[in-house]
Amino acid sequence: MPKKKKVKKVKKALKNKSPKKVKQSLKLLDKKNNIPGPDEKPEIKKIKKQPTEKRIYNLKDFVVYPKHGVGQIMAVDKSKIGEIEIQFYKILVEKEKLTLTVPINQQSKLRPIASINQINKCVSILKTKPKIKRTMWSRRAQEYDQKINSGKIYELAEVVKDLNKNTDIIADQSYSERQLFEKAYERLKSEFEAVLKISPEEVQKKMDKALGRTNIVESA
Repeated sequence: MPKKKKVKKVKKALKNKSPKKVKQSLKLLDKKNNIPGPDEKPEIKKIKKQPTEKRIYNLKDFVVYPKHGVGQIMAVDKSKIGEIEIQFYKILVEKEKLTLTVPINQQSKLRPIASINQINKCVSILKTKPKIKRTMWSRRAQEYDQKINSGKIYELAEVVKDLNKNTDIIADQSYSERQLFEKAYERLKSEFEAVLKISPEEVQKKMDKALGRTNIVESA
């Protein structure tokens, strides 16, 4: 039976039904009519590729490289490898006395420094109680190290908060605990300095106050 006659016949059968049921039945009928037959080729719609967004950083901009922390872009250079010309950033990580070369097309490893709101959220995290985990230290140390190298500022703040002992007495912390705490603390401190544009001493006071380490600052 031709499609038009079939549709007319169905519409006639639906005359005495409620408008809602009629709509549902007609939708089903349209779907069936749109299904290609064995001899018909289905219509292929081309999906446009989403453009890959590249962030442009300028000279003297501060950025965060997950494994090394805050760095500053000192140059944007070009070099040829074979026949391919590659553009890259030269980033100075002052705390580690290290210069990184990061190709612009691999900049997914970089992130811009935090906003003021994110810094305020970090201060709030530092003020909360540390989470005490009962798992083995070796496992926890691995988790903390992953968080430090993730490049995520909130995770960094959590490590500082969880490893903070409110004391400077070496006996109260194992050597590896102290190392991880200092690494996370310095990473977070350097980002606070870059965002707030205040001296390292003022940043330390701000962080130590949030951590409840004010007695350490006073005695120092």
